[in-house]
Amino acid sequence: MFVNKGKILRQSFIKKMKEKLIEQRNLILDALAAQNNEFKDLVSKVESGDEIDVASDAVDRNMLDSLGAQDANRLTLINNALLRIQQGKYGLCLQCGKPIPEARLEALPYAFMCINCASKAEKRR
Repeated sequence: MFVNKGKILRQSFIKKMKEKLIEQRNLILDALAAQNNEFKDLVSKVESGDEIDVASDAVDRNMLDSLGAQDANRLTLINNALLRIQQGKYGLCLQCGKPIPEARLEALPYAFMCINCASKAEKRR
């Protein structure tokens, strides 16, 4: 059992979240592998004949790059959540140390802040 500041997270809940995180990680890795192959195909097929094609190709590359960055960020968040599970710290806000509600973890299994701290961080940005 994981102690969540006086509240005990059920082992079954932790196991379910771990499985969900691993599933999400595998989906991202599969998608990144597919994107890599699609990107190689896109580059090999490009025949930059006029300026519109060149601009379109640049937009496609930028979109793939940003999707890759988003996936890479989410992958980091997932790996960090799995590490917190391993360390017995899953479900605690990294900012204030208070418990993260199970409902929030269900919706966002890699959440590392409670709603209050996440809202404050968002306002600072």
